[in-house]
Formats: sequence, structure tokens, C-alpha cells
Amino acid sequence: MSEEGAGWACTHTGTFAQLRPNNHGFTWLNLVTLWRSRNDILAGLLGDPSGEVRARWVAAQEARGIDPEFRIKPPVGGNFSFLLLGDTGEGDASQYAVVPGMLKVGEETSFAVIASDVIYPTGSGNEYGDKFFRPYKDYDAPIYAIPGNHDWYDGLGGFMRVFCDALPLKPRPDRWLRGLLWRKPEPIDEARLAEARELRGKPSQQATQQAAQPGPYWVIESDSLLIVGVDTGIRNVIDKDQTAWLRRVSRDPRPKILVTGKPIYTGNVYKPSPLEEGGTIDDIVRDPAHRYVAAIGGDVHNYQRYPVKVGDRVIQYIVSGGGGAFMHATHTIQRVDVKGVHEDDFRCYPLRGDSLSFYSQLYARRLRMNWIYLTPSEALCVMSDLIKNEPVRTPEGPVTITRRMRWAARLLGAWPWPLRLPVDKVFHRYLSELSDWDTPPFFKQFLHLSVTPEELTVRCFAATGCRAQEADPPLEDEVRIALS
Repeated sequence: MSEEGAGWACTHTGTFAQLRPNNHGFTWLNLVTLWRSRNDILAGLLGDPSGEVRARWVAAQEARGIDPEFRIKPPVGGNFSFLLLGDTGEGDASQYAVVPGMLKVGEETSFAVIASDVIYPTGSGNEYGDKFFRPYKDYDAPIYAIPGNHDWYDGLGGFMRVFCDALPLKPRPDRWLRGLLWRKPEPIDEARLAEARELRGKPSQQATQQAAQPGPYWVIESDSLLIVGVDTGIRNVIDKDQTAWLRRVSRDPRPKILVTGKPIYTGNVYKPSPLEEGGTIDDIVRDPAHRYVAAIGGDVHNYQRYPVKVGDRVIQYIVSGGGGAFMHATHTIQRVDVKGVHEDDFRCYPLRGDSLSFYSQLYARRLRMNWIYLTPSEALCVMSDLIKNEPVRTPEGPVTITRRMRWAARLLGAWPWPLRLPVDKVFHRYLSELSDWDTPPFFKQFLHLSVTPEELTVRCFAATGCRAQEADPPLEDEVRIALS
């Protein structure tokens, strides 16, 4: 929650720029990019085929002789640590800015997990070179992943080829309109992929046979904890076969973390993934017999933590999607009260005030409307006045909130509008997505999780893109969870 974590005092750009390939970066302000991502809209209008295609991938993997329970058994005991990054793969400055701090914090970790959207915009196997293998070439341990909706726009072909060494599925005809409009999987250039794989070709970066990723969903086993990864497809529905597997895995007596492509809580809203057979994934997480202690989801590109009381215990519901893609605003999150979570117990990164200040700066410059710019101190005070809490960080000097500040906050989706116009939702859904930038501060983040038989510690580190924070990544949040 520090000013350093926000990157406001950045005097020198970090070394991440030297890691990047010489390309033109990534932007959503491109009609070709949006057209390539059309399967999301088509799935909503004409039906989501993810469940059917997932069943074919699973059947093909089982025919190869993989463990039918989709278990991953890395060579760890009861004490180990790992990294978790969400929504990484734009291949631009904001993704590479995470790498130096991740490498420093992750030096002794046993593996890393990417939670959702490994490759933007469509999960193509031909784009893994600069968006996966190159940025993580110096991370000296295996990397596992669960797919996000963008990985599914390629029918999961690139994802399954890279992470599970699976061969392409044979094409099947689809219903007439969806089949006509649907973006088909892109053929993979195997020579190009083989060259990219060499970037992470060291033995220490490869999983052993018992620890290889078996499919799009899996469970990583250790003596102290199970890490259960689920695949939410395009439209966030868990199919029957995956649900049956999840119920079997969840009956194991060991404590568990759920890792999912869609968060259960986000933006002060409860949004659990529906199960195809009825109910939601949170019914499984909340069951005390299953011993889930946390549920971590990607898809939303920031950090949020909701400690939810369930009976006589607390489950930590976390959003961790700040691993590389554009930053979703946090200043649109109103005072937190969902499911009894108190505002004082909620955490987010960036802070709402920092989010508001940055977007005010960005749009003041883009729209040539200097009056909407709010300094970090002004934005902190505006958000504190709106949320009715004490500023997490002490503002510099006295601040008097003016009509100008309130109208600036309204235009940026923070302050309520007359007649309850949904500007905050529009800002989150569209303006954040269209506001990607390639210079610090980036407001990126990643998680470091350390496990002992007695305790799980989850730490959120910031990645600003500034050199000082590369050398000493700011710790923005920490929570300790009893396992015994």
C-alpha cells in the first residue's frame, strides 16, 4: 500500500526494457485484434462449445495414458514455495515489467502457476515465443497454467500443445451460423515453436514425468496442501465431467487452494462459476469437509482480497490478474460489504486513489482536459470521502475536496452520477481495456505463496516498471492462513 508500490516516485525506468523483443507492442485499439477475439461474443450469442471441446481434449489425453485423476506430483515435501501470476500474455512492456521482480522473489520457488489468459488475444501457439518462453526464460523451475477465455479462442490448441504436449484435435463441423463465423484454431508452426521452446530448455525448467501437466485442469499434490486448478472455458461454466473430477479431488483430506480462470469475488460482487449440473463452484469450496482455505482467480487485471467468514472459519477469496495485461481500475469498487466482508478487511492493488489518480492523468493527457487531473493525494482523499474510510496512505499536506475533483471522479467512474448512471461499469468494461500503456508506472503484481505443514503465507508484490522496485519489489499485502 506504499507510494513506492504505486511507482509515483519513479526516476529510472527498469531493466525490463532490455528483455523485450523489438516489436510494436500490443494494443486493444486495433480492429484486427478485436475481430480475432470475436469468439467471446459468439459464444454468448450462439452457445459456448468449450465443454464439448474440453471433453475431446481430455479423452485424447486419457488415450495417451495420463493419470485419469489429472494429478501433478512435483518433487516437493511439506515445505515449499511457488509463484502465481494471472493474465500475463500481451508480450508488451507491462508483461516484461513484472519479470525482474518475479525472478528476484521467485529464486527459491519450486514452480510457478499462470492463472488465466496465458496468450492474448487468441491463445495462438505461434505467439508463445515472445509472450511466454522469452519473458520467463530465466525462471529456473517448471511453469503450469490454467487457461483463460482468450486461450480458448484458439480452441485451446496452442495451450494444450505447449503445456501438455498434445497433438491437434481433428476438426469437426459445427452448427451452421456459429461454424461460419467462429474463429478456427490456427495451425502451429512446429519449427517456430521448437525454437521458442529452447528459450526454456534447461532441465531444471522441465517437469518430471510424474509432474508433467496432464490437461487443462489438474491438481498439484504435496504433503501439506493441494493446489486445484480448474478450467472455466469461455463463458465461465464448469462442465459435468470436470465437476465430477473436482468433487473427487475435493474429498481428499488435505487443505486446498482453488486456482480458477474467473474469480469468485470481484468488484464487491459475488460471481461464482456455475456448474453445468446445477449449483456453483463455491458450493464445493465452502463445504467444510473439503478444507479449502483460499480461492484465487485471474481474468480481472488487478489484485483484490476478500476474507469471507464461512461458519467458524475464514476463506480468502483473491483476485490476482495483474501479471501483464492492461490494468483494470480499482477506483470503481464501491465500499465493500459483499457477503459480510467489511471494508476495513478488504485489500486491493493498486489502491483506489492511485487508480483514480493514474487514470485522471492518462485521460487529462489524451483528451487535453487538464482539469480532470487529480494528484495522488487528491485522489486518495476523494476516494476516502466516497468510501468513508481512513486513507490507507497519509496524503501529502491538507486537501480540500472541490466540485472540480468530484466531477473529475464522476467522469472516470469513481463518484456516483445522478440517476445512478452506470459509468463505473462502463469504465471497467471498456475504458480500462482501451487504456493500455507502455511506460511506468504499470501497477502490475504477482503472488508468492510459501507452504509449511502448519501455515500458508500469501504475499502480493508490486511491479511498477521502475528500477528501484525491480531491485526491491514492494510487498503490498500479506495474509497467513493456518493449515493444521
